[in-house]
Amino acid sequence: MIIKKAELLITAAKKEQYPATVVPEIAFAGKSNVGKSSMINALVNRKKLARTSAQPGKTQTINFYNINDQFNFVDLPGYGYAKVSKQEKDKWGAMIETYLKNRNQLKEVVLLVDIRHEPGLNDQQMYEWIKSYNFTGYVIATKADKLSRSQQIKCISAIKKCLDIKDKNLILPFSAMSKTGLEETWDLFENILGLKDIE
Repeated sequence: MIIKKAELLITAAKKEQYPATVVPEIAFAGKSNVGKSSMINALVNRKKLARTSAQPGKTQTINFYNINDQFNFVDLPGYGYAKVSKQEKDKWGAMIETYLKNRNQLKEVVLLVDIRHEPGLNDQQMYEWIKSYNFTGYVIATKADKLSRSQQIKCISAIKKCLDIKDKNLILPFSAMSKTGLEETWDLFENILGLKDIE
């Protein structure tokens, strides 16, 4: 994928603020600090398009990114951060649910998990939620540069078992640092978006 344009379209807290675009969208869900923003930056080869933070829970809105005027990447609020109040967590949950229910051009929701850790209860619930909306159930296992190839295989097996994923090909190892899995992830997204034969 040749990136000619990548820009933040809008940050939205409610449905009325969603951009009035009709291009297809891929949304990313995951725990706070799992590396959603870093992955978006790595994919489009920009250092600061999506703002990253060492402080978990920073993304508290739904962030829409326009890529090449062909499609949008959508960064959903991170979940599972203990220092956030229950009220705030409920608000984020409602925000994500509203988006999933109302965004007709949404093609896929991809779950990001840290490859080094077995998915937690929040991840399991989010994965079930994604599947309940009839999405495929792709998982990107981030921070793969922290592990050797053999450790990656072992950890992917653990993720597969924990989330009850039947097909291990639904799980892709990825590293924003080393660019591991970059090409494979783009191949997947181009297929989802129907862009495989359009360049």
